[in-house]
Amino acid sequence: MVETFVQLLPELAVACGQTFLMLGIALAASLLIGGPLGVLLFLTGPGQSLAHPLVHRGVGWVVNVVRSFPFIILLVALVPFTRIIAGTSIGPTAAAVPLSFAAIPYFARLVEQCLREVPRGVIEAAHAAGASEWQIVWRVLVVEARSGLVLALTVLSVSFLSYSAVAGVVGGGGIGDLAIRYGYYRFQTDVMVITVALLVVLVQILQFAGTTVARRIDKRG
Repeated sequence: MVETFVQLLPELAVACGQTFLMLGIALAASLLIGGPLGVLLFLTGPGQSLAHPLVHRGVGWVVNVVRSFPFIILLVALVPFTRIIAGTSIGPTAAAVPLSFAAIPYFARLVEQCLREVPRGVIEAAHAAGASEWQIVWRVLVVEARSGLVLALTVLSVSFLSYSAVAGVVGGGGIGDLAIRYGYYRFQTDVMVITVALLVVLVQILQFAGTTVARRIDKRG
């Protein structure tokens, strides 16, 4: 096992780089698009300052439709769009496109849930003080929910680390691709064990880092 690990180190390094690239692009897309989408879902919801049933239901319907797709089906269905965006349908950059599509609505719902946990009285006090909607979002909602948002991002990271492994199986590269090429097609069980162990370690690191940061910035702590 140790000898196999040493021999596999160069390919493991490349696979990890590809996995981090896919995950990084998906997380960036979820923050830039999914975050504001989650805020929109919250603000247009029932009882909120910008309540708008039509917008809320419409955005919620789109989010639910994308989330209802199993990732492997979404990955295949987006192949034509992926070719337009990335210029190819294989490789980590191409795999990041469907990963981003799946991550955006997933994070949007997590953000909406986090914002719902902000005490109503805090929001009403900000309105009474004459704060604009923009100020309420950045200085009240985000600040009050920051610990939960970090945990939400942690959950997203852990979930989509496994999704990136699935993307690797169909030509996306990364740790999943390495596990299939060596562990499955070549029947090298030790390689499969190494890749699974690596994924477990990465998940533990992500979870520990996210939990630690969330605990430190939690105002209630």
